[in-house]
Amino acid sequence: MALGNLNNLNNEGNAAGNLKVFISMAISLIVFVGIIAVSVFFIAVQGADETMVPELRGKELTEALMELQVKELYPRIQLRYSQTSLDKGLILEQEPLAGTIVKAGRRIRLVVSQGVVINKVENYLGRNIDEVHIEIQTLAASQGNLAAGSSGRPLLSVKEPFMYEYSEQSAGTILQQKPEPDAEISGPTVLEFVVSRGPESATIKAPNLVGLSINDALELIGRTGIDFSFTLRPASGDEVPGTVVYQEPAGNSSTPANTRFSFLVNEPETVSEGEVFGLFTYNMPRNPYPLAIRIEAQFPSGERRRLLTVEYGGGNLSVPYQLPSGTTLILSMLNREIHRETVQ
Repeated sequence: MALGNLNNLNNEGNAAGNLKVFISMAISLIVFVGIIAVSVFFIAVQGADETMVPELRGKELTEALMELQVKELYPRIQLRYSQTSLDKGLILEQEPLAGTIVKAGRRIRLVVSQGVVINKVENYLGRNIDEVHIEIQTLAASQGNLAAGSSGRPLLSVKEPFMYEYSEQSAGTILQQKPEPDAEISGPTVLEFVVSRGPESATIKAPNLVGLSINDALELIGRTGIDFSFTLRPASGDEVPGTVVYQEPAGNSSTPANTRFSFLVNEPETVSEGEVFGLFTYNMPRNPYPLAIRIEAQFPSGERRRLLTVEYGGGNLSVPYQLPSGTTLILSMLNREIHRETVQ
């Protein structure tokens, strides 16, 4: 009986020992798993290895991609026209810049050249020089940074002053250009033009303005495109006030096309209260051929009215007017305002 009890006590002791071993192993396993989890957590927090961004500007795209691959970096590519065809396929810009420390796997923005936006010189022969000049300026402005490379020069520009020669072509027509049409453009290019002055010995039939009112006279000048100047004097005798009373050369005579006509206008008999009669004058630079000018009147109410539109060669411009006091006269050339003044 006593022996049986002793065996039972031994069995219970063994069971208790086994339980302790199991609990110890379980705790050890939990601690081990915890250590592993903490290690993984800190590795994840630390993130990818850091690397230095290489210098890629000026390199070919394929070479740049290989360097990024070695650094475990990835490209984000943008295309842009550049200043010269020699840049085509090269890296123009990068972000981040070379030397920046970033994590592996970062995307690097690369701006790659597509070459020049235009690669050949257009054919400008036979076109008006003013239209071509404005077109080239507009092209440069629309290109923005593309039109000015590291040299700060536009892709296309026009050499001034132009060369002129007499020709049967109308004044302002492009007769010759350099570089010639379809010439390849590989970088900033300066265009040189030879421009027509018009026929050297051309003659016209002089328009007759005598007897016309100021508004009608200005309208006829605008249609004929003659060079002109006005002077004023008081009305006398049986003259109709506010009209052209004399001109030189005489109306309907044959005269050289580049002749300046002189017109004499007599003053109105009366000027309404609040109105001003006078002569608008402005000394303009002489042009080798006539350019489009416009004179507008902006009334105190804000309304605008055209007084004169004409091709004008420059020099002392003089135009009579009868307008409300406070009206602003606006002079424009080639649609660009160059002068304004208010009549009082």
